[in-house]
Amino acid sequence: MTKRSLVSVSHAIERAALATAEDGPVVAVALFQRMPYFERERALYERIAATAAVTVIGLVGPTPPALPDGAYGVLLDEAEPLAREWSVLVLTPRFGAALVAHDRMEVEPTAATLEAGRLFDGGWSFRRDDALHEAVRLRGQLGDRLPQAALLALDDVLGRVRDLPATPGEARGEAAIRLLAQRAERARSRLDGGHRPAAAPAQPAALLDDAAMRRWTGVDGVTASGTLPVAVVAVRVSEPAGAPERFGRRSAAREGQAVLGALTAPLRPSDRAVRLTEHDYLLVLPSLTEDQAIEVADRVREGVAGLARSYPFVAFDVHAAVAVTARRPLPVADVRHALAWAVEQGVPLATVAPEPAGIG
Repeated sequence: MTKRSLVSVSHAIERAALATAEDGPVVAVALFQRMPYFERERALYERIAATAAVTVIGLVGPTPPALPDGAYGVLLDEAEPLAREWSVLVLTPRFGAALVAHDRMEVEPTAATLEAGRLFDGGWSFRRDDALHEAVRLRGQLGDRLPQAALLALDDVLGRVRDLPATPGEARGEAAIRLLAQRAERARSRLDGGHRPAAAPAQPAALLDDAAMRRWTGVDGVTASGTLPVAVVAVRVSEPAGAPERFGRRSAAREGQAVLGALTAPLRPSDRAVRLTEHDYLLVLPSLTEDQAIEVADRVREGVAGLARSYPFVAFDVHAAVAVTARRPLPVADVRHALAWAVEQGVPLATVAPEPAGIG
């Protein structure tokens, strides 16, 4: 499931926590992964914490975050499985709903943005006993990091839920919710169809301009460091001195198409490329390791070098720089600086030092 498809379900569960009903007390638990995602929903969780018996919010980070009054924060370590989990659950003696999704650290190729296209494994349910199961699981995994007051309130609700049978007809209500969610997702897909970036750079026309690349990488939206790893490859393709004078410019367009074809040939449908200057390009490759990114850069260099043996029969000079990052925004300036260094030093390929595992 993409992040976009899960957001609506997450919001529906959160609104259920605020609905006026005589079935309290309410337990709300949410694992947000990173602080920017919580900040987007802060106002909503202020309202939830003000009425729920216990509200627990889990975030990755070295220091306790500032949370709304009444909410209990749990710090998650970067290395523990819960750091990759996006979970939202609401539970009362008579109602329950839960979303549990595990970050695949991958991207759906045709997504409108990197953030919206993040892929998760998991599911959601509007059945009380499913929510009870998840509440018990998270209580076991987070309990030693919660204060006694939170544990007492949580255990009180869990005890009340166990004492009452599930409400008949839950399956009917959930079937209706799933139908509405599926139709809403299809409607959003149709609306987004004309605004998605060109998929798969198998053709040179798939190159994005700078504005489109900014939109796709989420520079102006809600995104967070430390989640999806992305390889950033800067490439400079330089003609040999005197090439324009020797060959003329009548075939410049075909030469450019040949270069772009060599640059984009190794890319996957989830990858994107942008032309930065007349000779510089940027490749953005989600979910690759440094070794895999270096392999792509080598294939690009080999492809461009091969043009000396075929049209336009020009021995281009090619340099590249590679960084694998979880930073947002992407460290484009650092990679371009490394590329300039590689050109100056005559190094075919440079790598930017990896970042600490706990970046965020």
